[in-house]
Amino acid sequence: FPGLADVSIPQDIPVEGEITVPVGSHSPDEDYSTLDEPVKDTIMRDLKAVGKKFVHVMYPRKSSALLRDWDLWGPLVLCVSLALMLQGGSADSKDDGGPQFAEVFVIIWFGAVVITLNSKLLGGTISFFQSLCVLGYCVLPLTVAMLVCRLVLLAGMGTISFIIRLIVVGAMFAWSTLASTAFLADSQPPNRKALVVYPIFLFYFVISWMILTFTPQ
Repeated sequence: FPGLADVSIPQDIPVEGEITVPVGSHSPDEDYSTLDEPVKDTIMRDLKAVGKKFVHVMYPRKSSALLRDWDLWGPLVLCVSLALMLQGGSADSKDDGGPQFAEVFVIIWFGAVVITLNSKLLGGTISFFQSLCVLGYCVLPLTVAMLVCRLVLLAGMGTISFIIRLIVVGAMFAWSTLASTAFLADSQPPNRKALVVYPIFLFYFVISWMILTFTPQ
């Protein structure tokens, strides 16, 4: 292009744009991914998160921890633990305990789904999995009640044993109900909170009744 030889660019015209790359403008955490994280650190971090949610349930207060960082690992562990402890108790000695294990899964997961759908239809502001997380984690007091009842039944079955189990199950039922409503009530319209609390009451009442009426083979 011989015509370009006569073109001159004044020195005082600034060059637009940025061609330099700033050094140290981002933190090392931005380049760090959990894919590069050791498996041990990942497991420990998840276990600590589940443990913190257990603490929030056992000491219920208005907190967004269960809603902000939801997960289903804790509810799954509680569901399996409760199902295993209920297994082996039935009126028919020929039963191997399988239906009890399935009953717990159906009642907990199907019941939690129904309550969540009811909450969403009534205008709840939390997501589907957030509600499942809260309802699942709040089974923890009833799981503790089941463990205590199993220990009490080892000493024998009688009136005193039934009274102790009734008190323990009743207290843990109230604890589970209050803990779940403490997390879920604020996400509902003020004039519809009772319509949300009632299904939660029935949900934990059915689980409590299964625990109270449990008798080992």
